[in-house]
Amino acid sequence: MGLLRRSLLLLLILLTPGLATARDATIQGARQAVAAAHPLAAQAGLDVLRKGGTAMDAAIAVQMVLNVVEPQASGIGGGGLLLYYDAAAKKLHYYDGREMAPAGVRPDMFLDANGKPVAFMAAVVGGQSVGVPGLLRMLDSAHRRHGKLAWGDLFAAGIALAENGAPVSPRLAAALKSDVALPQDAQARTIFYKPDGAPLQASESLVQKELAATLRLIAKDGAESFYRGPLAADIVGRVQGPNRRPGTLSLDDLANYKVVESEALCGPYRTIKICAAPPVSSGGLALLQMLGLLEGFDLAALQPQSVEAVHLIAQAAKLAFADREAYVGDPAFVTVPAAKLLARDYLDERAKSIARGKTTPGKAEPGRLAMIAPSPAGATLEIPATSHFAIADAAGNVVSLTTTIEAAFGARLMVRGFLLNNELTDFSFLPMVDGKPVANAIAPGKRPRSSMTPAIAFSADGEPMLAIGSAGGPTIIGAVLKAVIGMVDWNLSMQQAIDLPLALNFNGPTLLEMDRFDAAFAASLVALGHETRFIAIPSGLHGLKRIPEGWQGGADPRRDGVAVGE
Repeated sequence: MGLLRRSLLLLLILLTPGLATARDATIQGARQAVAAAHPLAAQAGLDVLRKGGTAMDAAIAVQMVLNVVEPQASGIGGGGLLLYYDAAAKKLHYYDGREMAPAGVRPDMFLDANGKPVAFMAAVVGGQSVGVPGLLRMLDSAHRRHGKLAWGDLFAAGIALAENGAPVSPRLAAALKSDVALPQDAQARTIFYKPDGAPLQASESLVQKELAATLRLIAKDGAESFYRGPLAADIVGRVQGPNRRPGTLSLDDLANYKVVESEALCGPYRTIKICAAPPVSSGGLALLQMLGLLEGFDLAALQPQSVEAVHLIAQAAKLAFADREAYVGDPAFVTVPAAKLLARDYLDERAKSIARGKTTPGKAEPGRLAMIAPSPAGATLEIPATSHFAIADAAGNVVSLTTTIEAAFGARLMVRGFLLNNELTDFSFLPMVDGKPVANAIAPGKRPRSSMTPAIAFSADGEPMLAIGSAGGPTIIGAVLKAVIGMVDWNLSMQQAIDLPLALNFNGPTLLEMDRFDAAFAASLVALGHETRFIAIPSGLHGLKRIPEGWQGGADPRRDGVAVGE
């Protein structure tokens, strides 16, 4: 298929009834819907729903197409966190497919000869940063319970696009142009770059025949073919070297990976109950903490983009991020006192430090909990290259799934057409600070703390009324918070809530989205005691909201995505 034909196909897809155009990424009143970061992925999910598939079936199709068209953000070489609402059973399920540290990792692996953390990007590139991928085992586990269509059929759209080519999106083209490490991988260089070394440009054809073969293998032989056998051996060989920083990932690490199934973390806000990913993610806990801290303030009386609203939300974020750094790690290795951190008396006490007329400069301290000492802060940095999608089927089942390979293009190591993650750099590089262990320190078999915040909210009648999440590293938490407040307190549509300018705080300066706030706004915050900075914020909110007519959907204008439905 020629480039012109493929481009025309994409245009036709964008104009298909039931699918939003690039200028209008919303849907209204659909009985089944998908909101995802790329129109081809969203269309693949909708096609599965049209065939009678469940939201879980559609999620697999969406993810496989995202691996093809958005390889910088997610894929089978990474992991994800999944919430699935089973309408027939009226039960919410949570699946943790977070990557895991190999058995051979060492606590000092990201320190130099002087015991200092190595430069972040130096740690990212190479096999040492690769965690055991969990995405396929997670999707397989959830599909066995919640799927209806055959596993192999759900790969068809991804295989076809990889085999025949798909137009390069503007975001992918920009990422290819700016990345200096990816072309050093020989396989990636042949796929994403031209013979003269120039990266593929937007709308040019991206053909990935080796990825198509890999997806065809997994479609035929199941997820287990990724974790055992020749494909697993190729993954191990690529990680162990030769590469810039060889890692220890082994065949046993792959074979022994287990999906964690547990209860979602849920809490009230105003008239709704909101449920999100529990630790090892910090996202759900921080989101519920911030909502709990703000519940005593009449946000509905404030304007969505007002100085007063940003001021209050930033203060709540500082407190939540202080607790996040001190208390959150893999609950299989450290005690994460989630119930205590969400207790009403604890939040009420913490909220006393939130003042309307001023903020306390500098960093907030973590709260003190009886019998549990906070851990010292370690050196942790998350790079925002992730994707989120939300799906609702005609039977009322709902998916909220955040998926990632961590940094853009992960560890810059390609195996059989897909990229491997660099999730181990989500651990603290410092295992100890002042003689005390860091909660998010690396250890064999441990999962790194995440900011991923897939969420599903329920109305007073117990029915799901929101499914939302975002890309963007630690910006995810504040982006999801903004959207939830926008819909609950300010009665905004899904798209209006997604479109709100982003103002974030990670227990430091208040970060204002570049070109969305002006100098006068920043000056007003400074007068209240904030340090402010203007930055480009790479969010990727996608979500669905139930309205009387059905599902309403929206997609982040900062990305390439759309919402689709019928």
